[in-house]
Amino acid sequence: MTEQNLLIVDLEATCWSDQYTPEGVAQSIHNMEIIELGCALANRHGDLLDARSFLVRPTRNPMLSDFCTNLTGITQSMVDSAPTLPQAVEAMNAWLGDLSDAFEWCSWGNYDRLHLEAQSRLDGAQPKILSRAHLNLKRIWRRTTGQKKKNGLASALAFHDLVFRGNPHRGVDDARNIARLLPFMDWSLESELLTLPTSDNHERF
Repeated sequence: MTEQNLLIVDLEATCWSDQYTPEGVAQSIHNMEIIELGCALANRHGDLLDARSFLVRPTRNPMLSDFCTNLTGITQSMVDSAPTLPQAVEAMNAWLGDLSDAFEWCSWGNYDRLHLEAQSRLDGAQPKILSRAHLNLKRIWRRTTGQKKKNGLASALAFHDLVFRGNPHRGVDDARNIARLLPFMDWSLESELLTLPTSDNHERF
């Protein structure tokens, strides 16, 4: 793992059309469960070096809604045969290998970081990336381009005349497409926009 490479993470999670869990609670990072850890390893020039999809079996609401399946393309049989989050995280950790102190991971917005932190605490998962700095790529892209409103992934790609490749809302495909935006970032902004891991994350992960 070289210092100039970035890990892009895009999560998919259980969700429902009315945005309420089957128990009638408004869905949030505290009750939605990760069903995919989509990962893309790239350099800052946007060269894709590797990509992996780590599927995850939800345990609190193990049955996917039709809405979730239609949105992500992830089927019930796919998650039924997948490992739990701690096991999927172990596989992701093994794939990444040893991380340098300068290693950074990133996502399009802060949702993926916050959800991974919350569910890892709840389920006892140990993602090594949570002990490293995180970069919100949406934020650096907005600062670079001046775009304030249309800043979803599809809109960002369209801004640069790029067409989405693959299936939207499939984590690994989203991560691959985010990598295509890296050449358009003003990397001089990077250091001021990094979110450093908390001392709690340093100790746990």
